[in-house]
Amino acid sequence: MDRRDFLKMSSMAVLSAAGAWTGVSKIFAQSDSYRKNELNKTKKQPDNNMEFRNLGNLEVSAIGLGCLPMVGYYGGKYDEKEMIALIRRAYDKGITFFDTAEVYGPYTSETWVGKAVAPFRHQIKIGTKFGFGVEEGQPTALNSRPDHIRRAVEGSLKRLKTDYIDLLYQHRVDPNVPMEEVAGTVKELMQEGKVLHWGLSEASARSIRKAHSVCPLSAVQSEYAIWWREPETKIFPTLEELGIGFVPYCPLGRAFLTGVIDENRIFYQGDRRWNLPQFTPEALKHNMPLVTLIRQWAQRKGMTPAQFALAWILSRKPWIAPIPGTTNPNHLDELIGAGNLRLTSWEVEEFDRDYAQIHLMGHRADPFTESQIDK
Repeated sequence: MDRRDFLKMSSMAVLSAAGAWTGVSKIFAQSDSYRKNELNKTKKQPDNNMEFRNLGNLEVSAIGLGCLPMVGYYGGKYDEKEMIALIRRAYDKGITFFDTAEVYGPYTSETWVGKAVAPFRHQIKIGTKFGFGVEEGQPTALNSRPDHIRRAVEGSLKRLKTDYIDLLYQHRVDPNVPMEEVAGTVKELMQEGKVLHWGLSEASARSIRKAHSVCPLSAVQSEYAIWWREPETKIFPTLEELGIGFVPYCPLGRAFLTGVIDENRIFYQGDRRWNLPQFTPEALKHNMPLVTLIRQWAQRKGMTPAQFALAWILSRKPWIAPIPGTTNPNHLDELIGAGNLRLTSWEVEEFDRDYAQIHLMGHRADPFTESQIDK
């Protein structure tokens, strides 16, 4: 099928979104002065092969590390020393962007990140989040009142062993607190030097505009992957217009897109996937054609399926920096291997034509989680 045929097909719903936001990523070269100034601050320098990208005016490695799985989010219990070693391994191999939150654990993830990055704190960027009632003993309740935000930030600073947070997110939009009030509070924290950049997580275009008008946002975080592309139509136009970066979490579809989960897998309570509609036995079986398609393309490109899933995201826009999570050093190395892998614009279009033929089943979130996502 030639380009003209593809453009005709773009009227289809899935391709209207994909066509609007397809684009090969430009490789941003870091300036020599920046690299010398930053990397010379430490004797142990990270790998230089990783691409760097801008989230607003915040520079981060193209691939970051999500530090939520380390607290057993998908089941299992992990050793603190091993997870600290994993974080340091990520830095040694080029990752400079680490994502955490006070509610992860709660507190455990921030504590481990703080200990892990202490030797090279000024060479990396830490993203953390407020927005749940952790201090009040209500970790599933939304809370973005100004006094709570300040307490949350002070706690995060202490656990992270730092005097500033590179990127502070509102974890979820709180309908009971005006966005202008939240943005004003964070603006004060920035003026005090405790926060350098800020962002929102799972926010609507309306909330993004309100926040940005009071205190410019650097990034918005949301779930985004080959099989969950809602941000393309809901917030991408706003982000591009305002010059805000995008940080996708679960870019590997909670491991489904890597091919390690078969249609017979059963998830139990204690694993986040146990009550997600995408991971019911029926949905797993129904969605397997997507795994097959990714595996075929990965083989064609000389990548693993996980690397292809990341390369696909990185090839959408140059202002996207995904944060896959892992607890396995070998998996970490595999993910980092996608740091300079890209698809051409024509390959993205070709993949999307194949993708459009697949009908996917299952929503990404359970009803309670969905109720806390800003629409």
